Amino acid sequence: MGYYCQDDKLVNTICDLYEKISKLESLKPCEDVDTLFKQLVSTCIPPNANIDVTKMCESIQEMRSNLIKLCGHAEGHLEHHFSSILTSFEDNPLHHLNVFPYYNNYLKLSKLEFDLLEQNLNGSVPKTVAFIGSGPLPLTSIVLASFHLKDSIFHNFDVDPSANSVAARLVSSDPDLSQRMFFHTVDVMDVTESLKDFDVVFLAALVGMDKQEKIKVIEHLEKHMSPGALLMLRSAHGPRAFLYPIVEPCDLQGFQVLSVYHPTDEVINSVVISRKLVGDVGNHDHMDQASELACNCSQIHAIMNKKKSIVEEFTGSIEEQLS
Repeated sequence: MGYYCQDDKLVNTICDLYEKISKLESLKPCEDVDTLFKQLVSTCIPPNANIDVTKMCESIQEMRSNLIKLCGHAEGHLEHHFSSILTSFEDNPLHHLNVFPYYNNYLKLSKLEFDLLEQNLNGSVPKTVAFIGSGPLPLTSIVLASFHLKDSIFHNFDVDPSANSVAARLVSSDPDLSQRMFFHTVDVMDVTESLKDFDVVFLAALVGMDKQEKIKVIEHLEKHMSPGALLMLRSAHGPRAFLYPIVEPCDLQGFQVLSVYHPTDEVINSVVISRKLVGDVGNHDHMDQASELACNCSQIHAIMNKKKSIVEEFTGSIEEQLS
C-alpha cells in the first residue's frame, strides 16, 4: 500500500478506511457512504490519541490531504441532501433542523464559539457577521442568529450558486432570519472592500483544503478586514486533522491570536479566535505572542471545559423545543 510507514494501529485503520472511501463510485448519502464516514469519524475522535499528523511520513501526508478533500465533497453532498429535505416541509423548515444527524454537534460548536466571542468582545455585540464558506446548510449562521446573536446581520458567502440557492430557500420562510440573513455567490478572494464592514468573520474549516490555500485566504482576510475585527477559524487537532485542515497560531500573520480550543467530545473542529491587528506588528512580536498562547492553551481549555455543562444544558433545551 505504501501508507503504512507509521506504525500505529489508529493510523492504519484510517488508511484502510481511506482506501475504501476512495473506491466509492459516489460520495452522495447512501448506506455505504454513511457507514464508512461514521467509522472514519469515530476512529478520529478519541481525545487521548497522541498523534501529530504534521510529523508523519510523506505518503501519510498525501493520503491525509486526499482524505480531507473526500470529506469535504461528502460533507457538501450531505448538506445538500438534508437542506433539500428541510425545504420540503410546508411550514418553517428551521423548525425541523433536528432531522440533520449532526445538528447537536452544531449546537455545541456554535455555543462554544459564541462563548469565545463573548470573552473577547468586551461587552459589545457584533452588528454584522460574515460567514465564508457557508454551504447549502448554513447551520452555524442559523444557530448563532437564532439563539445567540439575535440582533446581528449575517452575510453568508459561498462560491457555489446551488448551495446559496438552497440555503436562501431554507431561511426564506422564517420571518426573523429572512430579514437578517443574506447570501452572496462569490469567491472570497474577490471580496475586498466589503470585508471592512464586518465586526466578526467566520472562516469555514473547508475553505482552503490544504495549508497553502488556507494561508492564502487568511492573508487576503488580513489585508481587507477592518482593524480590530475578529476572525473565527476552525482547525483540527490530533487524529481529527485527518478530517479537516490545521490552522496554527503562526499562520495568522497580522492577527493577535486570542484563544485556541481543542474539543474532547464528539465536536470535531478546534476553534481559533483572533483579532486583526491595528498598524504594523513585526513577526518577532507575533511569534512571541504565538509561543505565549501555546503555553496558555491548557488554561483556555480548562476554562472552556467548565462551560461544558452549560453547553449541554443549552443544547438539551433546544432539542426539547424542536421535538
